[in-house]
Amino acid sequence: MECPTIGAKGNRPAPVVDSERRSVLIRLLRTYLRPYKKPIVLLVALQFLQTCATLYLPTLNADIIDNGVVKGDTGYILTFGALMIGISLAQVVCNIGAVYYGARTASALGRDVRGAVFDRVQSFSAREVGHFGAPSLITRTTNDVQQVQMLALMTFTLMASAPIMCVGGIVLALGLDVPLSAVLIAVVPVLGISVTLIVRRLRPLFRSMQVRLDTVNRVLREQITGNRVIRAFVRDEYEQGRFGRANAELTEMQLATGRMLALMFPIVMTVVNLSSIAVVWFGAHRIDSGQMAIGDLTAFLAYLMQIVMSVMMATFMFMMVPRAEVCAERIQEVLDTDSSVVPPVAPVTELRAHGHLEIRGAGFRYPGAEEPVLKSIDLVARPGETTAVIGSTGSGKSTLLGLVPRLFDATEGEVLVDGVDVREVDPELLAGTVGLVPQKPYLFAGTVATNLRYGNPDATDEELWHALEVAQAKDFVSRLEGGLDAPIAQGGTNVSGGQRQRLAIARTLVQRPEIYLFDDSFSALDYATDAALRAALARETAEATVVIVAQRVATIRDADRIIVLDEGRVVGTGRHAELMASNETYREIVLSQLTEAEAA
Repeated sequence: MECPTIGAKGNRPAPVVDSERRSVLIRLLRTYLRPYKKPIVLLVALQFLQTCATLYLPTLNADIIDNGVVKGDTGYILTFGALMIGISLAQVVCNIGAVYYGARTASALGRDVRGAVFDRVQSFSAREVGHFGAPSLITRTTNDVQQVQMLALMTFTLMASAPIMCVGGIVLALGLDVPLSAVLIAVVPVLGISVTLIVRRLRPLFRSMQVRLDTVNRVLREQITGNRVIRAFVRDEYEQGRFGRANAELTEMQLATGRMLALMFPIVMTVVNLSSIAVVWFGAHRIDSGQMAIGDLTAFLAYLMQIVMSVMMATFMFMMVPRAEVCAERIQEVLDTDSSVVPPVAPVTELRAHGHLEIRGAGFRYPGAEEPVLKSIDLVARPGETTAVIGSTGSGKSTLLGLVPRLFDATEGEVLVDGVDVREVDPELLAGTVGLVPQKPYLFAGTVATNLRYGNPDATDEELWHALEVAQAKDFVSRLEGGLDAPIAQGGTNVSGGQRQRLAIARTLVQRPEIYLFDDSFSALDYATDAALRAALARETAEATVVIVAQRVATIRDADRIIVLDEGRVVGTGRHAELMASNETYREIVLSQLTEAEAA
C-alpha cells in the first residue's frame, strides 16, 4: 500500500487504486463494527420507521387537501390532521433514537480504532517509528481516525435512511401519477452523474491534503521541540517562512478541494429547481385536464423534494468517502505493519543467573542500507563489574546498547542475558532485568514522583529520596516547590539538561534492575557532579552489571573493561593503561581530551 508519509525511509510504493482503497475502508469498518451488530440493527430499524413515517406524511396531506379542504369537511381535516401529528411525533422519536445509537456506535468505532493504532505503535521498534515518523503517526491516530468516525456517523444518521427515502419516494410518486414521474427519470441520472464526476476529482485532492497535514504537523512539532535552538541561532524568520510555506500548501489544497465541493451544491440545487418547475408546469396541465388532483400535485412535489433530499444526503456521504478512504488506507497501513521486534512464542519467564550479559557476533543493519551499523560485536559484562564502551561519533555505541533491551533486534548474532537470548525472554521480565538510561532522557508530564515511579509503581517515598540522593538530584528536587510532587512538564522542559539526566538515572535506580545501561548519561553534568555521581553509583550498583557508553574519557577510565568501537567494529578491549599502550584508536580519543600526563 502507499505510504504518503513525508520523510519515510525507503522507496515510495506505487499508489493504490480507488477500488483497493475502498476495499480497505470497508474492511476496516467491517472489522471494528462487528461487535456492535445489535445497536446497528436497532438504529437501521429506527431509521426505517422514521423514513416510512416521513414518506407517509405527503400522502396524508394530499388526502386532507382533496377530501377535506376542497370539500370543506372540517371533521376530516381534524381527524387526519391529528393522525399526521401522531405520525410526526413517532418520526421525531425514531429519529432521536437512531441518532443516539448512531452517535454511540460511531464514537465506539473511533475509540476502538484509536486504541488499535496506539497498541500497534507501542509494539513498534525504533525502526518502524522512524519509517512512519512521529508526526504522521500522530495524524493517523487522531485526524485520520476522526475522518473514518465521521463517515460512520454520517452513514448511521443520514445514509441509512437515504436509499429508503429515495426508493420509497419514487414508488409513491409513480403511484400518484405515472406520466408526471417521467421527470424523475431525467432528474436522478443527472444528479448521479454530476456527483460522481465531482467525487472522482476529490479523491486525489483529499489524499494530497492528508500528506500536507502531515507536513504541517512535522514542521510545527520540530519548531516547538527545537524552540531553544531556533532562538539561539535567531532563525525565527526562517522558521516562520518554513511553517508559512507548509501552511500555504495545505491551504492551497483545501481551497482546491473547497472549489470542487462548491460546484456540487449549485449543481444539485439547479437540478432541483428546474425539476420543480417542470413538475408544476406539467402538473398544472394535468390538473386542468382533470387527470390529476391538486392534493396529488402537492404530494408529488413533496416526494420530489424527498427524493432530492436523499440524493443530497448521499452527496454529503460522497464528499466524505474519498477522504475517509485515504485515511482508512493510512490507518490500515499502520495496523498491517508488524514490528521487527517480535514477542517470543514460548517466552522464558525465569532467569537462573543474575545480571550476566554477553553479546556474540552481533550485527545490525537498517533495511536497505549498504553498510551495517554494527559488525561482529563480542562483549561480556559480568555482575560486580563496570564495562565501558567508547568510540568516535557514529561508531554504533548507542545502537549496541539498544540491542540489549530490544529497542531493535540484532540482524545477526546473539544478545544473551543470563545465558538466554533476549529474543526468547518474556518482555516484562527483560524490562525488569535491564534498566536503560537513554542518551536523550525523556520525562513525562506529571510530577517528580510519577516519573521516578515509572519503572516501579510501588516504590516508597524513602526509596525515591534515596535514588535521588545517589543520582545527585536530592538537593535540587528538595528546593523545588512541592518536592516529590513538583510538576514536570512534557519532556522535562522545565528542568535543565543535567537535571533531566539525573532524574532519569534516579528513575532507573528506583527500578533496581540487574543490568544497568548508561548511554552517555553523564554528558550534561559538570566534572564534580559527574565524579560524585559515579562514586555513589559504584556503591549502589556494586553487585549489578553496569555498562556505560561515554564520550568523556574521565567517566570511563576506571572501568574494569573498556570496549573501543570504530566504524561498528570492536578494535580494542582492555583496561585504560593497557589500551593506552596498545590501541591507537583509544589513544587518539584520550589525547584529544587529556594531556599525556593526565592520561597517565
